[in-house]
Amino acid sequence: MSIQNRRERERAEREQLIVTAARELAETEGWDSVTTRRLAAEIEYSQPVLYSHFKGKDAIMAAVAVQGCAELATELRAARTAARGAGEALAAVAETYTSFGRRRPALYDAMFTYLVDLPFATPEAPEPLQAAFREILLAVEPIAMTGDDPGLLTETFWAALHGLVTLMRSGRLPEGGHEERLRLLIAHFTTP
Repeated sequence: MSIQNRRERERAEREQLIVTAARELAETEGWDSVTTRRLAAEIEYSQPVLYSHFKGKDAIMAAVAVQGCAELATELRAARTAARGAGEALAAVAETYTSFGRRRPALYDAMFTYLVDLPFATPEAPEPLQAAFREILLAVEPIAMTGDDPGLLTETFWAALHGLVTLMRSGRLPEGGHEERLRLLIAHFTTP
């Protein structure tokens, strides 16, 4: 292995260490606790080393969001492809999405709540963001009616799922009605 290859590998490993430390700290103490000073201490590197990888906390959150979208896309794909039929696939994607948001609140916030410097809903969006949206689209497309714009229908479905996650996490919707809410959402999306 050349010196250049080793340096690139070490740089990628340090970058991943920073992102992992940020995720873990955010999940245990919240994003307000994630500072460059705290991360530098956690990973045992100086702040200048951290800044050689990321411009600051916002850039770290963007990297976390990209990784989270890749993980979400994988979970959504597994749920969608294991289902039999369009309605079951839509329900599986809905349950997987809401479960992901509830299980990993800080990661979900970096992906979809906090303002991060990532292009969404454009061709310039990083592939993991596009992949996560595509998995929802692939579940929604089969239930689209003639004349429906599948992209807009998918955005509407996604917005409903995001609303459920956000409202339950904030205590504005009781947890006890979650399954019934999902059933109602799927029923109304799949009923012509």
